Amino acid sequence: MAKRTGRDSDPFIAYNYELDLAGTVVGYFMEISGISSESEVVEHKVVRNGREEVQKIPGRIKWENVVLKRGITDTLDMWDWRDLVVNGKMSDARKACSIRMYDRNYELAAQWDITNAWPSKISGPTTKADDNSVAVEELTLVHEGLKRVKV
Repeated sequence: MAKRTGRDSDPFIAYNYELDLAGTVVGYFMEISGISSESEVVEHKVVRNGREEVQKIPGRIKWENVVLKRGITDTLDMWDWRDLVVNGKMSDARKACSIRMYDRNYELAAQWDITNAWPSKISGPTTKADDNSVAVEELTLVHEGLKRVKV
C-alpha cells in the first residue's frame, strides 16, 4: 500500500483494476462504474396516536450493471464469455467474479466480489484514422449481488 502521510487513512487513488473471473484474471481495466446497490423504498401507512403517518421501509434490492473499460488487446476471454450468452449457454455464462483495485504501488487496495455475473453487452472501439487515442473496448456485467470485502 502507498506510504501513509501521517493520517490514519487517506482515500485510495483509483489507478488500476483487474477482473478475476472464476479464479482467472481476464483483464486489467482503466475505468469501472456501477459498483453500487440500492433498496427500493416502500411506503406503508400506519396510525400512531390517532394520526396517519407514512412509514418508509426497505423493499427489493437493485444492483447496478457494472461497466468495465480497457484498451483493446489481442486476448479474447471477454468475447468468448459473451459468446456463451449469445449461444444460450447461461448456466456456463453465470460466474462468480471479483474486481480488484490496486494502488500506485500495485498493492491490493480494495476488492468487490460479484455473484452470478454475466456479460450483457460487449463493444469494440470507436476510432478514427486521424485519432491517436487508445482504442477502448467496453464490457457490461449484469449480476445478482456484490459485496465489498476487506483486504
